[in-house]
Amino acid sequence: MKIARISLHRLAMPLVRPFETSFGTQTERDVLLVHVVTADGVEGWGECVAGADPVYSSEYVSGCEHVIENYLAPAVLAAPDITAETLDAHVRFVVGHRMAKAVVEAAVLDAQLRASGISFGRYLGAVRDEVDCGVSVGIAPSIDELLDEVSGYVSEGYRRIKLKIKPGWDLEPVGAVRALLGDDALLQVDANTAYTLADIDHLRELDAFGLLLIEQPFVEEDIAGHAVLAAAIDTPVCLDESITSAAVASDAIDRDATSIVNVKPGRVGGYLESVRIHDVCLARDVPVWCGGMLETGVGRAANVALAALPGFTLPGDTSASRRYYAEDLTEPFELVDGRLRVPTGPGTGVTVRRELVAEWATRPPLLLLH
Repeated sequence: MKIARISLHRLAMPLVRPFETSFGTQTERDVLLVHVVTADGVEGWGECVAGADPVYSSEYVSGCEHVIENYLAPAVLAAPDITAETLDAHVRFVVGHRMAKAVVEAAVLDAQLRASGISFGRYLGAVRDEVDCGVSVGIAPSIDELLDEVSGYVSEGYRRIKLKIKPGWDLEPVGAVRALLGDDALLQVDANTAYTLADIDHLRELDAFGLLLIEQPFVEEDIAGHAVLAAAIDTPVCLDESITSAAVASDAIDRDATSIVNVKPGRVGGYLESVRIHDVCLARDVPVWCGGMLETGVGRAANVALAALPGFTLPGDTSASRRYYAEDLTEPFELVDGRLRVPTGPGTGVTVRRELVAEWATRPPLLLLH
């Protein structure tokens, strides 16, 4: 497959409500879309998950755009024949920059699968037609507002609630939500690296709430610290930011630093590496689930397909479109009985609404040619 041109689109998409984590508060998404067109006229789209600023990750959206424009795209355009499987051989000279590489891989793979009439789900190895959905709930201004928000998601049918926590916003809100949901509901928390080893005794108090897991309490490099925590508390420890590859996942599992793994394709460099992480975990009987990065329908479609693989046994953050956006860039993903359907059309199986891409653009598209 020969890529003839690549376009980079920047959009500003308002969120339906502010989303606060320990890193800060977002009111809109600075979206970078990569659009590829093959020499045969087949198109593919990918969505970059990097944030506007380097606060969640060292990568950020303008940095990703720079790397794609100046390094990744020229390498892809120069290749006489390229597929998602051979992409790494052309771009591995760039060290790191997994989020930038992931969006390029997604766009190439979308075009490749559309050309062959194969869906993402079929290609990745999906075994389900629909996936159970959870929802991620940000840090709220008050306990009452948190309970109102959670109640709304429960009424919509979400099968698992995830609460963002940080020092000073943990035991009380978690206890209040557990009381609201009852003992049997699936409830988990996400610390986004906000704690340290000095907080182990405090984090042990979360055991009282029967949580499904605690996600990434310490900084991503601290695999050893997570192993210490996992041995000290009853709540299962799940790694997110720490897991950047299948090799790292294998090491963290072997060191008992995690017993559940969050898979985010953008964080690990793409969907092919996501499948390799899934396979490593499946072989060790470690459950995985699909994380979310406030994706539009472009990225959500591929995530839903990934979440249909056999090892994804826990509800992910593949929420309905309206959880984040009043209007989506594709046909909306709608929750039915707490689940989303896996798209079955070629590629991601969704159609990008070009009129909205143009309407929400923050600058003209950047066209790259060989």
